[in-house]
Amino acid sequence: MAKNLTTRGEDYSKWYNELVIQADLAENSGVRGCMVIKPYGYAIWEKMQAELDRMFKETGHQNAYFPIFIPKSYFSKEASHVDGFAKECAVVTHYRLKNAEDGSGIIVDPEAKLEEELIVRPTSETIIWDTYRKWIQSYRDLPLLINQWANVVRWEMRTRLFLRTAEFLWQEGHTAHATEAEAIVEAEQMMHVYADFVENYMAVPVIKGTKTESERFAGALETYCIEALMQDGKALQAGTSHFLGQNFAKAFDVKFAAKDGKQDYVWATSWGVSTRLMGALVMTHSDDNGLVLPPKLAPDQVVIVPIYRSDEQFDAVSEAAKEIQKELRAKGLRVKFDNRDTQKPGWKFNQYELQGVPVRIAIGPKDLENGTFEVARRDTLEKEVMAKNEVVDKVVALMDEIQENLYSRAVNHRTEHTTEVSNYDEFKDVLESKGGFISAHWDGTSETEEQIKNETKATIRCIPFGVDKEEGSCMVTGKPSARRVLFAKAY
Repeated sequence: MAKNLTTRGEDYSKWYNELVIQADLAENSGVRGCMVIKPYGYAIWEKMQAELDRMFKETGHQNAYFPIFIPKSYFSKEASHVDGFAKECAVVTHYRLKNAEDGSGIIVDPEAKLEEELIVRPTSETIIWDTYRKWIQSYRDLPLLINQWANVVRWEMRTRLFLRTAEFLWQEGHTAHATEAEAIVEAEQMMHVYADFVENYMAVPVIKGTKTESERFAGALETYCIEALMQDGKALQAGTSHFLGQNFAKAFDVKFAAKDGKQDYVWATSWGVSTRLMGALVMTHSDDNGLVLPPKLAPDQVVIVPIYRSDEQFDAVSEAAKEIQKELRAKGLRVKFDNRDTQKPGWKFNQYELQGVPVRIAIGPKDLENGTFEVARRDTLEKEVMAKNEVVDKVVALMDEIQENLYSRAVNHRTEHTTEVSNYDEFKDVLESKGGFISAHWDGTSETEEQIKNETKATIRCIPFGVDKEEGSCMVTGKPSARRVLFAKAY
């Protein structure tokens, strides 16, 4: 179980890839660009999924499921949408295989060509809005608040486990409303729901804001986003929510009869987060020893490791371990007792450190004699000997303490790596020497935005909310600027 992880300082990208594989989160598959999410990684995703699903339902949304295949003609109905996804689409053209006549193997049957090609969904706006035309007739059918848990395919050329894969898991919300104002409120609400989840469950601080016109979702009038900063100084888009206006309703002829009897097109939103959040979780908190998980999302919050030399000792230690396990579970904690006799305690310590289990309890014969247990916390690697009658309450308290420590540590890192600059030379110097978020004035034009991106690889991550307007001049062109925006290199 030797870790031999490349350190973050040595090669952050290599460290990340090794950690995802060694911590048993995921691995590359036999399909180029696709991953196998392993049980431990999927258990974390299930925790995320469960909390998000609860939050969606608390805000009135229901789950449904729509086809993975979308007729090609649907994409041509919304021009900007097809432009945004055209280069990433996987296309189904035939529906049958057959044995080659020369015995060389299986081939696609040329006689089995589809009348219309099918797109493997990169996102579901088109198939869903075609469906909504049948569901929406009157104002009584609105608002329509639907979420879907699904997989999507975007044919990425450069892939990395969780962060960018040809197929990934996500949820996508698609809502229909009677008024523009109601749809905007919905889009903003879901951005806040995402921020709540990412900050309070993942312990990852985010900045809320809107995207520039060139960075918006294809077909959206406004894209709201939450941006997080990773340990290497790169930003990661953690979630987006889109106000789609009436674009998709007009494209798919989705009208409703208002209270006054007049026909009007509905107003739309869509919003989503994906398994990319797994990458954010790994990169925000983990260290050179392995994964570090916030207690709220850890599959096992506590692991108990017995130390013994004989069957007699094992029986005594096991009895104490099971008692503590029962008491901690009664307090609502997820507790694992690792009584495997195929691995030594040191190997187990190493494994659980690598997999980021928040708290480890070691129990041996001497602990039983002394009425104490050794408790180790993963976030700080500190160990403490605790009296048996104090362990349960202290470990329960540690859950909140570790959760809060991880969040505050990430906030401090973001604060230290957020820099205001006044000119382009300073911008480029900070970008290369320090990284992180850079607050700078921009003249609001896509031409200047594209120039900065081409010359530095930095993009405008968001126009942040809650920041006072500040008159200034663009760091590149010197033209007037009403406010600062946040730049960064990003995943």
